[in-house]
Amino acid sequence: MLSSEQILTIKEAQSEAIHKKSLTANQLKLAYDNNWFNLWVPKEYGGKEAKLGDGLALLEALAYEDGGFAWTVTLCSGANMFAGFLEPGLAQELFNKKDICWGGSGRASGTANWDGEHYVLRGEWQYATGAPHLTHFTLNARLFEHGQAVYDKNGEPKVSSFFVPRDQVLVHYDWTSFGLECTASHSFSLQDVGVPKSHAFSLGPQAKTSQSPLFELPFMPFAELTLVVNYIGMFRRFLDLVERYFFEKAKDTEWAKQYSKDRFKLLDGFQVDFEQRRGHVFKLAEQIWSNILSDAVEANTMIYEELSVEARSFVADMRQQVVQLFPLLGILASQMENELNIVFRNIFTASQHSLLNGR
Repeated sequence: MLSSEQILTIKEAQSEAIHKKSLTANQLKLAYDNNWFNLWVPKEYGGKEAKLGDGLALLEALAYEDGGFAWTVTLCSGANMFAGFLEPGLAQELFNKKDICWGGSGRASGTANWDGEHYVLRGEWQYATGAPHLTHFTLNARLFEHGQAVYDKNGEPKVSSFFVPRDQVLVHYDWTSFGLECTASHSFSLQDVGVPKSHAFSLGPQAKTSQSPLFELPFMPFAELTLVVNYIGMFRRFLDLVERYFFEKAKDTEWAKQYSKDRFKLLDGFQVDFEQRRGHVFKLAEQIWSNILSDAVEANTMIYEELSVEARSFVADMRQQVVQLFPLLGILASQMENELNIVFRNIFTASQHSLLNGR
């Protein structure tokens, strides 16, 4: 999925990005040159319009090389995917630019008051991945009309999604996590910012404005799939690093005599289980995509349920296995610059994301 040159660029930039707490110029150039932020954007708007399986495989490959870089590409490409829910002329105008990059928050922690001409947005939102290089911020907000709350037919507060150009947003540089540092997932706020109705949109197959098959996939299973492959890529890297460490330690005959058998047996069990479950996730994605292409989307209902359960269980087990293995890796694994430590930090920071946190 990745060339040796691309991998070299990613690996060479990792340490700088961690210390900078943001993607480097070389990382951004790599993403722009390969159109990765537009991974899911329709070709008619200048995007890659990747097939589901191909896009997931790319995200996994990126996560194997650098979890922070992959997480940023995943979240920003997921936000750029909103192009398929905008008015086509507007999407064409916005996304036919090389450096277009959206990101934001899915939490409805603000309000949008319709005053007859604009939606007036107010609120503060957390964790906008890629904040320093976003061209537009996305957010969810509760709807009001002339100061009165709007409710749906079930009496629940109505919520809509919006996008706002960067120059109308105040970024709060508050991302201080011990992992995924380069994602720069800062908070942002708006104070009575007016946006036209065209900047409001809804997600879901019923609201799609593009004919690309991807937009037949509901946003929740899409998000679950794109996030779980990040965990898969990071955990696969962790297992490979652990194996490399054990092989190096086994050169010491005393260590090998005392520890080798049990530790390689433990690792092998985790590796076998991992490969089986990784295959299951990609098989579910393949079935989902096949049903979409054959116009049998109703058949995906049960698959979405299975995916939701499996993704959360798989992530929980990966996290627990990291906990079991980490104390066996010696003092070097506790050093901030050691790759084992970097991957460990990234996995545990990623595990705090609410979507797949828990079974």
